[in-house]
This record gives sequence, C-alpha cells and structure tokens, in this order.
Amino acid sequence: MKTKLAASVLSALLYAQGLLGFAALATVLLKERAPAEITVSANVPTGPSVIVVR
Repeated sequence: MKTKLAASVLSALLYAQGLLGFAALATVLLKERAPAEITVSANVPTGPSVIVVR
C-alpha cells in the first residue's frame, strides 16, 4: 500500500513539474514577442487614484 501511495505522490509531483515547465516556456516565448517599450497613453490621468470598494 505504501508503494502505491509513493507512486501516486511521485506521479503528481512529476505532473506538477511538467505544468510549471510548460508555464515557464510559455512565459519566455511570450516575453520575447512583447514590445520592448511600453508607451503610456495621453488619456491616462496623472492624479491620485480612488478605489471604491462596495
């Protein structure tokens, strides 16, 4: 029974590592496609922001 539990835990860890690796690869690829400079629109207000929470 302990062997099955260990195999399940190992399988879950490997699956999680695969997902993290895929996310890291997607992040790198998307970062390369992003523009080098971020321009701020002229319509953006420069004053203090007010956040309303209801």
